[in-house]
Amino acid sequence: MEQLSPEAVAKVKIALLDMLSCAFEAQDLPWSQQAIAIASRSKGDAHIAGTSLRVPYSEAAFVNAILGHGLVREDMHTGSVSHLGVVVLPTLLALAESKKVSGQNFILAAVCGYEAGCAVGRAVMDQENVRQHRPTGITGPIGAAVAGSRLLSFSENASVSALAFAANTTVGLNEWPYSGGDEMFFHVGFAARNAVTSVELAGQGARASETSLDGQAGLFAALRRQHKIAEVTLFTRERPEILEVYHKPAPACNYAQTATQLAQAIAREDGVHSADVTAIQVKATAAAVGYPGCNYAGPFTKTLQAKMSIQFCVAAALSRGVIEEANYRNLSDTEINRLASITAVEIDPALTAAYPAKQGAEVIVTLRDGRTVRRALSDVVPATPEQIRTRFRSAAEKILGPEATAAAENFIDKLDEQDDAGALATLLSCKSTNS
Repeated sequence: MEQLSPEAVAKVKIALLDMLSCAFEAQDLPWSQQAIAIASRSKGDAHIAGTSLRVPYSEAAFVNAILGHGLVREDMHTGSVSHLGVVVLPTLLALAESKKVSGQNFILAAVCGYEAGCAVGRAVMDQENVRQHRPTGITGPIGAAVAGSRLLSFSENASVSALAFAANTTVGLNEWPYSGGDEMFFHVGFAARNAVTSVELAGQGARASETSLDGQAGLFAALRRQHKIAEVTLFTRERPEILEVYHKPAPACNYAQTATQLAQAIAREDGVHSADVTAIQVKATAAAVGYPGCNYAGPFTKTLQAKMSIQFCVAAALSRGVIEEANYRNLSDTEINRLASITAVEIDPALTAAYPAKQGAEVIVTLRDGRTVRRALSDVVPATPEQIRTRFRSAAEKILGPEATAAAENFIDKLDEQDDAGALATLLSCKSTNS
């Protein structure tokens, strides 16, 4: 723990607040309610955030992961194309209830989990693989199993087995963006549940193949990336991987973030009225344009189609002048659909060359009088810690109330001083639930 910088410690805390802000705000969404309904059939000792339910540890991780992913506003590690926070943190919250562990150990475990998941993702999740495989479904179980093993102070052999079992459970196909299927929300739930089970199996003495990652029939071979094995090294970069994670400003796909911010600025700062717009051009990276579902102009019948579409995200921000969840609650909005239909998305070589270190974009709007308004950003502007805290308080207070919300936030702020990290789960639960 003493080897972690104050910046890394603070990052774990803000990542936890960010994940929980989404979990509380997503409580009423269909996929959240479906996951809660399934988990609540079994009784256990672990809490589901925002409810009074007590379920098995693996089921708590399953639901909390889905809740954290429910808005599509989770944290993002661009180099691995992964959302590690919505798998690693729910896994740790669940396992911290199974055995008393310190807050310092929780923080260290989280940093290790992010590091492992991101390192594997950097190696295997290139543009070819992400067309078929959901990156977080690959990196999430691995990172979370490493985190869980560190949290419970496993031996080397047990840790290797937990990691190997998790490698055998990697999940997630990228077919869903084409139809807006709900499976994306559940990928992280499967990953967290499997990570907990993998750790529990290893803790019981079950042993898995040491070569499940790098063997002739291991994960890298299955993904046709054996030549990338040597690239997986931990804590060898200038900064730990968790510090390369950013927090989304918009509840939408990572690849739509920068263009959405530009569209909002054109509406609010340049005073452009959407009714005056006759054409929109978006320049983005090849990764953004090529990711399944991102270059899609409609029709929009499912929430995820809209949240993945650069066209819809830009149109909604330009039409409404704000970036918020409400942008995606009315898919039949006439003006948003008109703007999406006249939006062209194209690959920009310079922006592509700067990726993944930066995710730049440019938006050019043509008006009825012939004028053009253009804005560009060299990189996405992340949500700030202050914005994340505001989101957390707003969402949590509606479920827990102001006093309990303040107690939970204070606990997280002092997580490195806590003797029992598992006590946080109790603070995040409510006395009664309609779920």
